[in-house]
Amino acid sequence: MFNSDSAENGGESEVVETWRRFVQGLLGVLALVGALAMAHYYAPPETAGLEQQVRQLSHQVADLERQQSFSAGPVDDARESVAYIYGIYHVSGRVRSLRARVAGTGFVVAPGLLATNRHVAEPWYGDREVAVALRQGGSPVLEKLVAYFPGSPLPVKLETTAVAKHGDLAVLRLETTAFTKKLRPLTLSETLPHVGEPVSVLAYPMGVTGMVAKSPAVVYERLSSHPDDADTAGELAALSLIRPSATYGHIGDVTGDKLIYDAPTARGGSGGPVLNLRGEVVGINSAYIDGFSGGTLGITAAELRPLMETAKRVALETPSVDH
Repeated sequence: MFNSDSAENGGESEVVETWRRFVQGLLGVLALVGALAMAHYYAPPETAGLEQQVRQLSHQVADLERQQSFSAGPVDDARESVAYIYGIYHVSGRVRSLRARVAGTGFVVAPGLLATNRHVAEPWYGDREVAVALRQGGSPVLEKLVAYFPGSPLPVKLETTAVAKHGDLAVLRLETTAFTKKLRPLTLSETLPHVGEPVSVLAYPMGVTGMVAKSPAVVYERLSSHPDDADTAGELAALSLIRPSATYGHIGDVTGDKLIYDAPTARGGSGGPVLNLRGEVVGINSAYIDGFSGGTLGITAAELRPLMETAKRVALETPSVDH
């Protein structure tokens, strides 16, 4: 016998099951549409562009971290080997005579040897006014040339050993003392720096004036009115205030034997070492262009190597400069 209640229940079950399947299908379609919408929203090129920006920012952060590392070991370690150079010279002649001071920077490049610019070792080099006096029969005489190192209260006598025939480089011999024997030579880089590479310059910009300006207030008040001479430099040395300043920048160009960078410098900074991130010497600071912050000029360290060899040979052939 046919049971009507069972038939009705069976029909209702079929309707419910059909409705459940319909709802599930609808939800599936909606989920698919939502997934497609999300994929469209987050898919390339937007995702690719975002990832590229993240990579670029990561590289920039890494570059900044490398630049910040300059403030730590390598530059600090090099400072003890960088000296303030002070000298006096005169040109005597039948027509005109002159007497002047010279200030610059030098750094230990080998045991007993100091590298600097030729225009520091021979202050008349490249000087147009002196050139006129020399053409008129004048003779240049270097009366005094000494180096003041961080940590030493006494100046060290210098003697010119080798100068470049073409270019603004010189190597000087240091007076032999217990102090100079302990000085650590800076390492010359084996490779040229690349454009954009971070560099640091260690030097004495503005010479004695610059060191007095950054001295403690009580010292500044006493020495600020003193002349920029050997006596003031001696007072700074006695107070352990002979300290080179570090400036930072990037290589703007490398052309032949010249480096161009934007690490700032000033008078007195000539002859300072230009260091890479590892603390190696990539160049020798030599000049700057007024009014152009990116126009600091240096000479590549490679140009110094043959001059060092000449200086070493000369040092072996001649008596040393003793205290």
